[in-house]
Amino acid sequence: MKVNQAIRTKDGEWTFHQNEKLVKPLVLIFADRYILELDTIYNEIRELYPDGELVFGSTSGEILETNVFEGTITLTAIEFEKTKFKIVNENVADYVDIKKMGRAIADQFEKEDLCHLFVVSDGSFVNGSGLIEGLESDEEFKASITGGLCGDGARFEKTLTSYNENPKQGEVIAIGFYGSQLEVSYANYGGWTSFGPERTITKSIGNVLYEIDGKPALDLYKTYLGEKAKELPKAALLYPLTVQEHEGAESLVRTILNIDEEANSMILAGDVPVNSKVQLMMSTTGDIAQGASNAAEFAMMNRKNSPQLAILVSCVGRKLVLAQRTEEEIEEVKEVIGNQAKITGFYSYGEMAPFAGKNECQLHNQTMTLTLLSE
Repeated sequence: MKVNQAIRTKDGEWTFHQNEKLVKPLVLIFADRYILELDTIYNEIRELYPDGELVFGSTSGEILETNVFEGTITLTAIEFEKTKFKIVNENVADYVDIKKMGRAIADQFEKEDLCHLFVVSDGSFVNGSGLIEGLESDEEFKASITGGLCGDGARFEKTLTSYNENPKQGEVIAIGFYGSQLEVSYANYGGWTSFGPERTITKSIGNVLYEIDGKPALDLYKTYLGEKAKELPKAALLYPLTVQEHEGAESLVRTILNIDEEANSMILAGDVPVNSKVQLMMSTTGDIAQGASNAAEFAMMNRKNSPQLAILVSCVGRKLVLAQRTEEEIEEVKEVIGNQAKITGFYSYGEMAPFAGKNECQLHNQTMTLTLLSE
């Protein structure tokens, strides 16, 4: 595996960390949404990698090595020496049912020797839970899945993704890796703590939450936020919900992506099933940094080889809590996975990964999620 990395700063200058000649590389481009809206960006990067497979995603912060940037483009180009990959993209506008779109993406991959799927998804229109359910709906699909929902800072206006074209809204990009020579490991961890009374979801449809304990969900949530309710939806990133679908099930964290004042409802990044138990959550900078370290420890467990590449997807809510200390969680990861691994990634509106020791993917919020690769 050969890796080139570069950053384009706000003044438009490119700085390459490595500049080795690569053949038909996979190029991961994570950038601020405003920059991706420039109609010159695609051609600018195409000139750098004429034979590259270009995957774009907007972010709530760009990760490169142990640095976190805003308003930049980070680029990681990978030439695999023993691994083949295939990229499939679909747009949510072409499907009424998100699960059917997920299934349509999965159907375009040959299942034999498919070892892993990395997903870069629109973060505004896509219900991540439904997407994952659709991807895994074919019994022949056995590959592990990781990835994330793209971000737009803390603005929640629109997110952009694309494959080999100008970035646009609604795209879901899936990168399938083939072969036995690629070692993939992954993990996620939060660091958030539940507080307040445990309540029950009494009305919801998919990822839209209408009622908790028979009361309008948004009204109840605003009561807890107090003065911070004026800052919604941004303020919701600091107080996500933990959702347990049934007794004994692993709890999932759900971030509120937007609110609907007219319907008195909240739109979350993933499903919030009726009768699930729900609580508010909060965290501290120390807990979040420790959570990143825990995620890295889990991802490194039972690996045969040291990782060569680490793709990090961390939630924008973590970034808001960490503020000026955001890079601490990346440094915690680096300390665990080693200096030999190149690090790329982005801050997201949702993270995709199985729970530790499992293969079935879940949508998470407020976690640090790692995908470690080596040949």
